[in-house]
Amino acid sequence: MAFVKQLFTFPDPVNETSARVVAAGVVALGVVFLVVREGWLLVPLVYGFVARVLTGPTLSPLGQLATRVVTPRLAGPHRSVPGPPKRFAQGVGLVFSGGAAVAWLTGASGVAIGLIAALVVAASLEAAFTLCLGCVAYQRMFGCADCDDLSGRLAARLGAPASR
Repeated sequence: MAFVKQLFTFPDPVNETSARVVAAGVVALGVVFLVVREGWLLVPLVYGFVARVLTGPTLSPLGQLATRVVTPRLAGPHRSVPGPPKRFAQGVGLVFSGGAAVAWLTGASGVAIGLIAALVVAASLEAAFTLCLGCVAYQRMFGCADCDDLSGRLAARLGAPASR
């Protein structure tokens, strides 16, 4: 029973570099779907979000690739960030990708394309600028004593002064 409990845990803290690598993978898969418009591509996308919501990177092929292969090979400091906002963000991704899959299966391809396009935009912000929209929503909805001032981090990334 301890194995099952340990399996269904989400890491806290989370390696931000790994989260960004996962986001880049979501962007890649989402863009491929948007270009080729094949519904089967939604299966690994939805599965990945289900796996990451339930177990973090443990049962997610993309999560395993990020944490075990890519991140260890990247130079530089790897920052730790709180896990609960990242789990919430994965849940939001599940809603978008799952909604897209249901829309695709019911013939509402335009809705599916719109949901995946929005997911690609959000994942791109995470991958490129360390701006996790799900984390921002989590912080606004539930508060997060361990979360940094995200606007300051984004401004630093873009080379602009932070607004206070």
